[in-house]
Amino acid sequence: MLGNSVRGVSAYRRKPSRPAQRGAQPRAAPDMVLFTTVAVLVAIGLVMIYSASSATAFATFRDTAYYAKRQAAWLVVAIAAAVLAYRIDYRKLKTIAPPLAGIAFVLLAAVLVPHVGAMSGGARRWLGVGSLSFQPSEFAKLALVIFIAAKVSGLGEGVRSLVRGVAPVLLVTALLAMLILFEPDMGTASILVFTAFAMLFCAGARLEHLALAALAMLPAIALEIGRSAYKRARIFAFLDPWKDPQNTGFHIVQSLLALGSGGIFGLGLGASRQKFFYLPEQYTDFIFAILGEELGMIGAVTVLALFVLFAFRAVRIALAAPDRFGMLLALGCTFLIVIQAFVNIGVVTASWPVTGVPLPFVSFGGTSLVISLVCVALIINVGRYRTTRFAEST
Repeated sequence: MLGNSVRGVSAYRRKPSRPAQRGAQPRAAPDMVLFTTVAVLVAIGLVMIYSASSATAFATFRDTAYYAKRQAAWLVVAIAAAVLAYRIDYRKLKTIAPPLAGIAFVLLAAVLVPHVGAMSGGARRWLGVGSLSFQPSEFAKLALVIFIAAKVSGLGEGVRSLVRGVAPVLLVTALLAMLILFEPDMGTASILVFTAFAMLFCAGARLEHLALAALAMLPAIALEIGRSAYKRARIFAFLDPWKDPQNTGFHIVQSLLALGSGGIFGLGLGASRQKFFYLPEQYTDFIFAILGEELGMIGAVTVLALFVLFAFRAVRIALAAPDRFGMLLALGCTFLIVIQAFVNIGVVTASWPVTGVPLPFVSFGGTSLVISLVCVALIINVGRYRTTRFAEST
């Protein structure tokens, strides 16, 4: 089955697929394995948010379930948005892709305006007030995926052109990523760039063009890191967190201590010690460390396996899409979730420099949950129209 999938990607890269017939109706049942996988991850997330945030929530609000309740409320909004994304004809998104990218650009610019964008933790990333705030950068990720899928699917073999294919896509990506960098949020900006490169590769862009574009970005990345003492400190802490365990390496050291304390079976649900104000961001960016501490290696590996299963089922759906836009849309949504998941886990396990990105479905964060579930809904939506070539059950 995996061999068939790899050959399917190659076939899509060699020549565009035949467009789906206008007005075609869904002919396949939703992928229940994918749906169940995501449902389990969301359930794990709610439980772990309650456990990881209980100490902070009680100290701040005298309510151990404060953050869990907020996440549950956002889950209702996320499910409503996902139902809407599931019920629309995904092909209609192609016509509104440029306006969506424009809206994302305007919202990201608005975040940077004083007294408009909300500040928290030294970063300006939110629009709105209090619990009604949202992160435009999360919307920008989905808008970019839709834009790239629409742009590249209309090019055909033109995607193999540097000027017609790669350059316009990466220009839009760079504009959105730069605005996110100014917040500052280098983690989310990097997710946009990684996703764009992955989609271009799957669409058939020349490897030499992608390599040239990556080399062209390196000086800008080096300059961005070099001009910020904070970012330089994060890189050095990644290389040797134990050199300064009480300052620059504190996050990584405490995360590793949490994972190591969990052992194979964990300390037990709710029994984390690191959540008592030792590990920062314990219910957001570093929730995987608390999960490993409480549920052990078994719990951590289970979550990893769920993300791998999600990726496998989502790629199968993409390969069976009836048109090129559907394939790229499903792949882009998959890349957004999977790349972010493994970057987050890489940070927690000291395998990647510290970047502030949440673990999809699991970390606390309303906007992230809404966009993640909308991505899943779009993948399943594409799957309803899938051809039989990759649609057989496993």
